[in-house]
Amino acid sequence: MALSDAQPAGPADRTQDGARDRPDVFGFETSYARLPERFYARVQPAQVRDPKFLRVNGTLARELGLDPDQLETDAALQVFAGNRVPESADPIAQAYAGHQFGNWVPQLGDGRAVLLGELTDRNGVKRDVQLKGAGKTPFSRMGDGRAALFPVVAEYLGSEAMAALGVPTTRALAMVTTGERVIREDIRPGGVIARVATSHVRVGTFEYFARNGDQQGVKQLADYVLDRHYPELKAADSPYAALLQEVTRRTGDLVAQWMLVGFIHGVMNTDNVSIVGETIDYGPFAWMDSYHPAACFSAVDMGGRYAFNQQPQMAHWNLCRFAETLLPLLSEDTEQGKQAAYDALGAFEPAFDARFNAGLRAKIGLQTEQEGDVDLALDLLRRMAEESADFTLTFRRLSDADGADTGHDEQLRALFRDPASFDAWAQQWRPRLAREARADSDRKAAMRAVNPAFVLRKHHVYRAYDGILAGDHSPLDALLTVLAEPFADHPEHADLAQPPAQNEIVRNTFCGT
Repeated sequence: MALSDAQPAGPADRTQDGARDRPDVFGFETSYARLPERFYARVQPAQVRDPKFLRVNGTLARELGLDPDQLETDAALQVFAGNRVPESADPIAQAYAGHQFGNWVPQLGDGRAVLLGELTDRNGVKRDVQLKGAGKTPFSRMGDGRAALFPVVAEYLGSEAMAALGVPTTRALAMVTTGERVIREDIRPGGVIARVATSHVRVGTFEYFARNGDQQGVKQLADYVLDRHYPELKAADSPYAALLQEVTRRTGDLVAQWMLVGFIHGVMNTDNVSIVGETIDYGPFAWMDSYHPAACFSAVDMGGRYAFNQQPQMAHWNLCRFAETLLPLLSEDTEQGKQAAYDALGAFEPAFDARFNAGLRAKIGLQTEQEGDVDLALDLLRRMAEESADFTLTFRRLSDADGADTGHDEQLRALFRDPASFDAWAQQWRPRLAREARADSDRKAAMRAVNPAFVLRKHHVYRAYDGILAGDHSPLDALLTVLAEPFADHPEHADLAQPPAQNEIVRNTFCGT
């Protein structure tokens, strides 16, 4: 089974740029690189001319057991840029395939990413460190393997914003400029992001082996995933069915969390679905401004396959593809295997509904569960869509609304084109609040803890990026400040809570390839 027409590189040359003469502050483990060689290609990150730090994530560094001061040195910069490979690393590009917009693509793989290895964080969890934008690999096809700076900045901001909202996600350890240019629609500055993930194994990784008839590869991959990520499932009567069920449950829970903060992934192909239930691959993503259930921002998603309200259905579709790869492991009997898959996939809807319904009640200030609560929240969403109300601001301002007094609703009502629509809803909401057994101040505090004041609005990404190009990092710094504490008010940055002006609206977003 050929990985590519291009030949993979040989084992990494760790003496590159005097690496042996410099201390290795990372101490990588390389368990994935110990799998059979058909799982990946060994590669060297591409050299870049003039790297410079844009950001080192000190908070994440400490979580990973690293010293932030040691990561802000020139030696670490050369690692993050790809110019130097640490002694402990064994850089590889992982092989995978996938269904892209429902169409089967037999070989994808890391076309512009290099996995350096794994670190064990302070909680004992192994986490991958990958350089994204690190140059051509055997999976690059017609691409150059580089990353333009804008998607690097967008992914850094997006993943850190998601983490601060409490939603499972990959993280960003560092981003650098390369001092080089990449050619896309035009000539743009290049960058590299150091991405941290609990796993870079995807549904598409399993598909890569299953679709090529490599059942041994599927089993080896499943065993690796069980050993590293789900050791508690190995004692189950059917570990592979338990794996499918747990991945299904986590994915359902994840997608519900996306929708509760108004997030649209934009490209939920099977190669972008993590088997540990983390948000991965920030491409044409967006947090909504004005709410609409069919909102879609991906410039390449012409049919709206991955629109906001399609995300649960598409996630389940992707999980069905995962189940297909595991069928031979579920039972020697085909029908029994199918039934085991159906049973495991049945975990999606309860997981999604439990998280989503509880989240909706919390967003409108309801602590107890009563009949009609979810319908009440859905009615608010319907009115928001009809009246083009901003998703984030509506729920945030609702958090500060009085439980009995309507006299301070003006800022909230102003978000609706027809304020009477909100008034009609509030006439149902306030009597329901009156049946809660907690003080109004406690209710407000609880709502503010789940309804952020700040999300990553796309026009602010462009503002930060334009500042970087102009040599002014203050817009980036301000944005990172509010996104790190999205539930606080940050009055000095109140403008970053505002929706875009008419001339700032971003209607289309793009992948970073």
